[in-house]
Amino acid sequence: MSKPTPPWTTVAWHAVRPHTLPLSLAPVLVGSVAGWADSGVVRLDVSLAAALSAACMQIGANLQNDAADALDGTDDAHRAGPPRVTALGWASPRAVLASAWISFVLAVLAGIYLVGIGGWPMVWIGLLAVTAAWAYSGGPKPIARGPFGEAVVLIFFGLVAVAGVAWLYSGNLTGPMITAGLAVGLPASAVLTINNLRDLDGDLRAGRRTLAIYLGPKGAVRAVGIMLVSVAPALSLLALWGRPWAGALLGLPALALVPGILRSLQPPITAAACNANLKRTTRFQMVLSLAMSAGMILVAFVDRTI
Repeated sequence: MSKPTPPWTTVAWHAVRPHTLPLSLAPVLVGSVAGWADSGVVRLDVSLAAALSAACMQIGANLQNDAADALDGTDDAHRAGPPRVTALGWASPRAVLASAWISFVLAVLAGIYLVGIGGWPMVWIGLLAVTAAWAYSGGPKPIARGPFGEAVVLIFFGLVAVAGVAWLYSGNLTGPMITAGLAVGLPASAVLTINNLRDLDGDLRAGRRTLAIYLGPKGAVRAVGIMLVSVAPALSLLALWGRPWAGALLGLPALALVPGILRSLQPPITAAACNANLKRTTRFQMVLSLAMSAGMILVAFVDRTI
């Protein structure tokens, strides 16, 4: 006897995965502060449009991933991670995929406003971002099935997102903006590695070849450690650009969260430990982004009042 379908609000919550949204919103925050620090101009319209576009792309990718992983046999009712609505039969693949495309369309509509500010460069950046979000689980060779997912996350949830928003603010593309994107993107890549570490057995059965599969459990944990610890040299490099970028060093205390993440990922690695550390790593990225932003704002204000 099949289990009853939960209320639509519960189904939507699990399908959208709102707990993942900080991964797309954190780079918008840091990019906005970096752009303001470079230009001295506050552009709330840019920040809001970029946040809406990024969130809709994230939601669209989540929805498409939910449906695609059920259709290709990666997910079933016995998966170790959080519920997936298509695999559990709570929603049809057609309905979930249609919702994904609605989210992608909303992302494009929000992006059109940014194109009006940034011109043709934003057209190409937007097209690449939407294509990457779709290609993560879609197309003949989905990114999620191979070992390059972490690199794509680092590029689009770090470098492109932070530097792109900052460029919309100031019209400049500078080394500090790219370095700030690196610092923000590394924890996002670590989140994906932990996710794939949890799903390693199921991914193997489904024929996937993720980075976690290539590295094995111990190698994947080491990769997570390298990604998270590398935030420190990224912040130090950012500080070398001088003021106000040196204020980003306020993010260094966030690294105190890293040892706890790595300790709880020691063998035997359980699905419960991975699920808990997905939340901890997302929280680490958010704390890091808030602290970096606060530090840069503080230093910039001090500089402008002296």
